[in-house]
Amino acid sequence: MNSNPGKPVAVVTGAAGGIGLAAAERLAADGFSVRMLDLSAGRVEAAAGQLRDRGLDVTAGGIDLRDEAAVKAEIDGLPRVDVLVNNAGIFDVIEFDRLEAGDLRRMMEVNYVPVFTLSQAASRRMKADGRIINIASRSWLGARSIAHYAASKAAVVGLTRAMALDLAPKRILVNAIAPGVIETAILDAWDEEARAALAERQPIGRLGRPEDIAAAVGFLADPRTGFITGQTLIIDGGASVGTLGGA
Repeated sequence: MNSNPGKPVAVVTGAAGGIGLAAAERLAADGFSVRMLDLSAGRVEAAAGQLRDRGLDVTAGGIDLRDEAAVKAEIDGLPRVDVLVNNAGIFDVIEFDRLEAGDLRRMMEVNYVPVFTLSQAASRRMKADGRIINIASRSWLGARSIAHYAASKAAVVGLTRAMALDLAPKRILVNAIAPGVIETAILDAWDEEARAALAERQPIGRLGRPEDIAAAVGFLADPRTGFITGQTLIIDGGASVGTLGGA
């Protein structure tokens, strides 16, 4: 990987599909050597193979991000780390009165704790102007029937802000992106009618696409955006502003 020692390296988790794959593609197109990580080694290698076929500089590896030793070994094994995109996560819908403490712990163990462990390991390898980009969710503002998920993403936002301050003396910039409803595998179970109705409820009349989020990742990773840190960029087609029709 990265036969050119001067070429910047980006690490993207949850990179086998959806937002993670789109982010890896964008960063590779922007000149990064991208390390694509996912729980499924087979799926992420297949995704990386498609990008390599297009001439992009990517490699892939399977990893369980809950394994702190594996996380450290992965980061320490890279020639350098310039950008980290913490995208991996899980999602499900459980009404609040049916939630159990174990559901919350499961979300935190996958959606939150690895953001800390990966960021700590990567920041120790980063030089000035390194970037950490955390994929949160607009649901951190509040959402029905996903209290456990919303709480895990709110924790990511809080960690982003705290890390931005702690890492500022090293000139490592830390920001979050909070996507709204994005066309990923989560929506595969929805029929066309339900998807169309969901799109109609969005202020701009469509669902988000992984490429919409990847464009923001590319923006925050760009060397020219060197004065942005501690921010959470909400990308939801205006849904967080208000609803159509007023009330």
